[in-house]
Amino acid sequence: MSDLDPATATPVPLITAEEIAARLDVMAQEIVAELGPEITLIPVLKGAFIFAADLVRALGRHGAHVNLRIEFLRLASYGDAKESSGVVRQEGALPQVAGETVLVVEDVLDSGRTASRALDLMREAGATRAALVVLLDKPARRAVDCKADFVGYTIGDRFVVGYGIDWAERFRELDHVAVVD
Repeated sequence: MSDLDPATATPVPLITAEEIAARLDVMAQEIVAELGPEITLIPVLKGAFIFAADLVRALGRHGAHVNLRIEFLRLASYGDAKESSGVVRQEGALPQVAGETVLVVEDVLDSGRTASRALDLMREAGATRAALVVLLDKPARRAVDCKADFVGYTIGDRFVVGYGIDWAERFRELDHVAVVD
């Protein structure tokens, strides 16, 4: 990585806002077809909030009878670092999801630790079904067995920012996904 400081890094576009919007439209159709009309959306904060907001609108366009209840789950394993610490911390109370079909929304499926923990928490809370949707899947980085049910893009081992994904709380505001190498 040429820039080790997020204050001086220059992100290079990888996936445009238009490409993301088109992909979300297709993903929403697939999700509604597979999960049905009653979905409880569980975005993992903070990184997935922009993806989740756009996804919920796309889901609404593709299921006139889709009833979405949105709860948030705050899990963290990165802090300000560029690599997962390996320890997933939960902050706040768990959403009440007993008897519901839950769709956990993650920005990046990297090591798999955070997503796996989120799915386990939803199952432990009594979800009838717990599925995972991710914007970006980085299978080369997987440290635990975790597979997404719905994937926006599969990418290589690149450090990405934008579209809600941050580096030390920077770059979330970008309307696209960019790489910082």
